Amino acid sequence: MPKKSISKKAASKHQPIKHADFVLIGGGIMSATLAILLFEKFPGKKITVIEKLPKMAEESSEAWNNAGTGHAGNCELNYTPEKNGIIDPAKAIKTATQFYDTLEFWKDCTKKGYIQNLDKCISQVPHISFVQGKRDVDFLERRWNVLKETEFFKEMVFSKDKEQIKEWLPLMMEGRSKRANVAATYIKDGYDVNFGEIAEQIFTFLSKQPNVELINHSNVINLQKTDNKRWLLSVKGQNVGRHWKIVSNYLFIGAGGGALSLLEKSGIEEARGYGGFPISGLWLRCTNPDIIERHAAKVYGKAKKGAPPMSVPHMDTRVINGRKELLFGPYAGFTTKFLKHGSFFDLPKSVEFDNIMSLLGAGYHNLPLVGYLVKQVSLKFEDRMEMLREFYPDAKDEDWKVVVAGQRVQIIKKHKKRSGKLEFGTEIIVSKDKSIAALLGASPGASTSFSVMSDVIKKCFE
Repeated sequence: MPKKSISKKAASKHQPIKHADFVLIGGGIMSATLAILLFEKFPGKKITVIEKLPKMAEESSEAWNNAGTGHAGNCELNYTPEKNGIIDPAKAIKTATQFYDTLEFWKDCTKKGYIQNLDKCISQVPHISFVQGKRDVDFLERRWNVLKETEFFKEMVFSKDKEQIKEWLPLMMEGRSKRANVAATYIKDGYDVNFGEIAEQIFTFLSKQPNVELINHSNVINLQKTDNKRWLLSVKGQNVGRHWKIVSNYLFIGAGGGALSLLEKSGIEEARGYGGFPISGLWLRCTNPDIIERHAAKVYGKAKKGAPPMSVPHMDTRVINGRKELLFGPYAGFTTKFLKHGSFFDLPKSVEFDNIMSLLGAGYHNLPLVGYLVKQVSLKFEDRMEMLREFYPDAKDEDWKVVVAGQRVQIIKKHKKRSGKLEFGTEIIVSKDKSIAALLGASPGASTSFSVMSDVIKKCFE
């Protein structure tokens, strides 16, 4: 049910009230991007960004909490699904368009001084798809034949030649049977992106502007419409007993996994029926500098038949704080937290009367996903290493360690033909009066941040 409106006078009885034209909840790459767009579109208007953690960009955007892939459809095989023998390139083309628009936006931000050092944020790393077995080799070749005819992928190279693939991927070809049926596609101009660093640099610029306020260590615990149709937020600060309120004309919820609970509290009709399914992540991180140095690519494989999109294995060269790293994964797990730094009560608190059927329906219609997660949770270190050896046959246990990645919350929404549907993309929800917008979902969100936030601007202000 929609929350009851309250008067501003009643709200201000005991607690101090701040005012802003725009309030953005969440201090990641999405809020940083939207804040810059609002800063340019509405000069002088008051912008406030509220972040729960001590620093901006420490949750989903932080480098160790995501793969850092500049998703452009180059190597992500699940972006080109096959149906009735036909390869559909639409998602790969759309993602490429959005990524390169976002890349141009970052370059423009650098020219304007919003980003101080873009070289610290993005690194050129080849994007490679690698498959094994006759069926997948055939799929990859047909995928390449479709993509190479399009503008974004005309430089893509396909090869079944083991010597050529070994040149691209020396680690992955060593120790592999000479009779192995393998293939790869290669794009030189791929990117590794430190989304957290981009967000931090943008926020550093914004923090120096007189009309922008960045507030850390503060949690939005409630939000309601006032009598004059503005948004009233109740905020709890880091200090015990420090509560305050803020009134704003417009509200954006870009708090990653924390967005769903805030969206539910808004009471807007557009939020009804939405639920979330949290999935935690783990990486294997290489600790051997010699091994790290010998691999120089982001290599994506193909998910096993019946496995969900987040199970796609990939071995990633990363550049974090100027240091080259090597990760393999992701390994999924289950937790009831919606954020890495969240609460175990996040999932149960998100269950409401208007979304319980969506949640139950999505669970029923996604039993393979449930089974996959059960298996992933039970994996031991030895099991994870065996999965790595399918990619890198000579991998040694002592060269790798497990590190915790970020938290994803997959969207669950109502569906016409069944009670609930699990979504694996990024979705914007906007209220009818356009006074509030929220971002739900996961990949390829950060890679397409400019396009996604431009869409928010169009929906809310144009």
